[in-house]
Amino acid sequence: MHMVIYALVEESTHDDALATGKTVFDRLVGADPHAGAVFDYHVTFDEADTSASGKARWGELPTAAPVDSEDGQDLVERGWEATKEEFERNLDRVKEAIDELSDEEIMRDEDLARHAFHQVGAYDGPTIFLYTEHGTGIRHRGQLDRLLEESEELWIVPTDIHF
Repeated sequence: MHMVIYALVEESTHDDALATGKTVFDRLVGADPHAGAVFDYHVTFDEADTSASGKARWGELPTAAPVDSEDGQDLVERGWEATKEEFERNLDRVKEAIDELSDEEIMRDEDLARHAFHQVGAYDGPTIFLYTEHGTGIRHRGQLDRLLEESEELWIVPTDIHF
């Protein structure tokens, strides 16, 4: 499956932001020998020779944008809304499982109940759409707001990622 995720990086130029974003995504796909793979592979939006990923799948997105620009604000909002929607969807599944399933059924992962529990608590992976420049998933609005307020030259870099 494909999804668009975003890295928020503090850099002074577009090219530096794109390079740092690629480093974040490389870590998330396990290209860094000290990082475990969370995703399979990624394609940033500066890559033009792909036929099934990046621009070919999602259309034109900025390769990197200052967070305080219109494009940057749009990408931050997309990433946050997607994270929030995935959390709420999985939390609803957890609540339903607790109300409707026995402990034994939950233990057996009936209706993927345990999977939903896992997704609610996830720190990275397909339920998290925003990442810091250290590859840490942004899991709640306070964490995002703090990053947006404390950073002076913050950029957002999107990538098409496969899991």
